[in-house]
Amino acid sequence: MAMDTSPRTFRFLSSDVLTSGYRIVGKVMATSHGVMGMLNDSTHSSIDINDARMARLHMPTKLVDHFELVRMMKKQVHALCLNRREDLGPQALVRGGYTKTMEYPIRVATQMFEIEGVMELPGRFDFTAMMAEGSREFIPIFNATVTAILIPNFRVESSALLVNRSKIDLVALLNQRVKPEN
Repeated sequence: MAMDTSPRTFRFLSSDVLTSGYRIVGKVMATSHGVMGMLNDSTHSSIDINDARMARLHMPTKLVDHFELVRMMKKQVHALCLNRREDLGPQALVRGGYTKTMEYPIRVATQMFEIEGVMELPGRFDFTAMMAEGSREFIPIFNATVTAILIPNFRVESSALLVNRSKIDLVALLNQRVKPEN
């Protein structure tokens, strides 16, 4: 095999990348490990977005610019939204090797966004383990809705998204909401 050929197969996956100031709609290149494998790969600190259309968060319907390629640091990504759950990668990778998981309806808040969706975890919900242990920098959330905290008309719905755990301010279980008193 020649040195310039790669044994991996790459594919482009449509995605919305959310940063503190922009929404970038484009295509990310992923291997058989999916987007989750690419974002959680500690040997690469940047991400490339192909055919990238950029909009400012405060004006989400106005296109700012369009580039063939946008490069950015992974640590600046708040969330990456995908159209299909399968685009995250193989189930074993997404579930962390566990075959049986519990579904937890949650609300996650970062400095810029609120995310409501379902998190799948093995066993009971353990906030400290999720935030401090393991090597995953991006955590999957399913059937998610992202809204910008200060921009009420900004809303993105996604079958699957990856949220940067270093950007998370809080996580709340929706089944622990206090019922309003009558």
